[in-house]
Amino acid sequence: MIIPAVPYPGIDSDLGEAYAEDEEEYAYKCAELVGAGVAAQPQGEAHRDVHAKNHGVQRAEFRVLPDLPDHLAQGLFVPGQVYQAYLRFSNGTGDPMTKDDSEDGRGLAIKLLDVPGEKLFEPDRDATTHDFIMINHPFFFVSEPKKYYDLVKLAGSMSALATAKIPFAVGLKTVKLFKENNAGKISNPLQVRYYSGSAYRLGAGPDRMAVKYSVRPASDRLDPLPDNPRHDYLREAIADTLRSSDVTMRFRVQPRTSDHMSVEDTMTIWDEDEAPFYDVATIVIPQQDFDTPELNALGENMSFNVWHALPEHKPLGAMNRIRKVVYHQISQIRHDRNGLAPTEP
Repeated sequence: MIIPAVPYPGIDSDLGEAYAEDEEEYAYKCAELVGAGVAAQPQGEAHRDVHAKNHGVQRAEFRVLPDLPDHLAQGLFVPGQVYQAYLRFSNGTGDPMTKDDSEDGRGLAIKLLDVPGEKLFEPDRDATTHDFIMINHPFFFVSEPKKYYDLVKLAGSMSALATAKIPFAVGLKTVKLFKENNAGKISNPLQVRYYSGSAYRLGAGPDRMAVKYSVRPASDRLDPLPDNPRHDYLREAIADTLRSSDVTMRFRVQPRTSDHMSVEDTMTIWDEDEAPFYDVATIVIPQQDFDTPELNALGENMSFNVWHALPEHKPLGAMNRIRKVVYHQISQIRHDRNGLAPTEP
């Protein structure tokens, strides 16, 4: 299957974006490598290369706060606006059969419905949905396109020699952050804080700014890890919680306060003391039974892309620019292998 390439993104130099050397070449080479791995999966069973196991899809409401200051009330952050949404919590691994008590990163993908306006992602210009993608760490393990390509290439090899070359190819900091990104156990995905890791634009005019996102629980409750965890205990934890109560989470924005907070460096955390987060919306997850054939199928068939967004929320930085072409390649091949057409809810 030949996948039509989507145009490579432009940059916003006023917000500090700058192309890396041979960036576009490495982006498309990454897409080919990752896509080849997905294409090699059995027909009708192809899954995502990462975050393959979800813990159910939940219906939610994304409620923008009614009293946002003007500099935050941009794009879809219309004061008082309420969007229907789907949430997809996941393990970070590409193995959909992984046990939930495995060391792993965790993800949260949010798809808002009925968001008016032309979107950045060319194949879905007229879509009425908007995506946010987050992980439970405030950083990514690599910032440079060539190092990302080297890591994808070496990690995809089964040889011990290739694995041994990884620290020399990408550096010890990347190896350390990669291990941190893919470590940790949680008791309930509804009780975890999530981060965008990378930066985004807020606004499209002369007053636009660079920001990062975060979602955190409104409650401080933290369940203990189970003594004898079941294979899919994270899905069960969400189900048990939503069987008895609604859950509220806070969607937050961190405006950049100085130029040394790079939009290209996803390996360095923006200091929250210097650049605090501000609440812009609440995510209300009502009591529900989400373990249905329809929602389970939706969780497998939906695609998420950070470029599936309004121009006022343009993704910034090399890692986000690479995600545009890589995510598109994965989605197209995965749906082709499964005999499905990519669709939006």
